[in-house]
Amino acid sequence: MSRRRRRREAGREAKIEMTSLMDLTFLLLVTFIITMPVLNQCIPVILPKGKAEAMPQKEPSVANVVVQHAPDLEEGYKLYLDEKPITLKELETDLRGRTERDKDAAVLVHGDKRVDYGKVMDVVNVVYRSKVRRMSLVTQDN
Repeated sequence: MSRRRRRREAGREAKIEMTSLMDLTFLLLVTFIITMPVLNQCIPVILPKGKAEAMPQKEPSVANVVVQHAPDLEEGYKLYLDEKPITLKELETDLRGRTERDKDAAVLVHGDKRVDYGKVMDVVNVVYRSKVRRMSLVTQDN
């Protein structure tokens, strides 16, 4: 008889009913959804009514640095800051002054694709040494 019993038990599979677990999970989810707004408003406060103008937002200054291809020059490029010709040393001092006045000053570097990559990276290094926090290399959309 014990052999027959073993054969019957061997054919049985262990099953876990998922329906009750899903019900419990859904109940907990609904409970937390209902109680979260109550927890956020635990101190009752009646706020006064009033009108105010929007606070002025200070626009960060943006400097445009252009590295233009110039094969007739020894360096092979011309450097401009906001459409004014400038040298690398002057660029560094100007950008340092801008970052001292405005910590969020941004610099957009427009590098001509015909200019040697190393020359554009020299300009990027000058921008980095000037402690500019926000710098982008400008590209053309397709």
